[in-house]
Amino acid sequence: MMAEAVLLVGHGSREAEGNLQFEAFVERVRPAFPGRVTRHCYIELATPDIPEGIDQCVAQGAARVVVLPVILFSSGHAKLEIPHEIDEARGRHPGMDFRYARPLGVDPRILAILDERLAEAEVRMPPGDRAETAVLLVGRGSSDPDANGDIFKIARMLWEGRGFGWVETCFIGIAKPDYPTGIWRCVALGARRVIVLPYILFTGVLVKRMEAQLEGFRRDFQGIPMALAGYLGGHPKLIEILVERHREALEGTALMNCLLCKYRMVLTGHEHEHYSHRAPASDLGLAAPKGA
Repeated sequence: MMAEAVLLVGHGSREAEGNLQFEAFVERVRPAFPGRVTRHCYIELATPDIPEGIDQCVAQGAARVVVLPVILFSSGHAKLEIPHEIDEARGRHPGMDFRYARPLGVDPRILAILDERLAEAEVRMPPGDRAETAVLLVGRGSSDPDANGDIFKIARMLWEGRGFGWVETCFIGIAKPDYPTGIWRCVALGARRVIVLPYILFTGVLVKRMEAQLEGFRRDFQGIPMALAGYLGGHPKLIEILVERHREALEGTALMNCLLCKYRMVLTGHEHEHYSHRAPASDLGLAAPKGA
């Protein structure tokens, strides 16, 4: 078998605790790829960065590097930055076989993790009817509308069949609606309880911002219990998804969503941000949908 390395790419955080959680998760992932070099790197805010991670894999004797992004959606990081770094690495390491997996994406196993986090939060709240409870799904937010749209899809799927009166969506980062607007909307719709559900992998600045702001919301809306659910964390189901993404990358069946990508077509409101992908999907071990 060709000597292979698996490179797990995390986002990176200004909070050391978040990076330590990711690195602990990498250690739990390692047994899922026996006989392979398994390393980690970060897109930004921490080291090693992606070029260093790739070079370390090559230095350990890998002839193939499978790049696994441990990120939730296909935003600019997954569509531009990581492919660009792989392109650069091709120049440094001619003849190396690079395969690029798709992100975690919209997956029923992540919905199962969210169900667990909601159940844990409900235990900590006063008893109440789910029909009078609002779930506020809070994403990081992206400049890529395709990625933002995915979290609305997750929210819709979470609403189906679980009995909650509302599942609303907001963002803690750069996208709208923002977190205060999300809370206000839940209350305005008549929720008697609110569960804030972070759609974030590990702790960091944004999770701590959610915690701090929730204290203010509780003071503003006294009489309405509000709980902050746990973030996704290094759940075993995420390892299952990564194993599947690895297999897809090797088989060339990892599909990118190119049809609604602002980097391939001009979307209303993003006309000034139109780029083309830096490399054909086929060059990265990805399969683009027909017509893309």
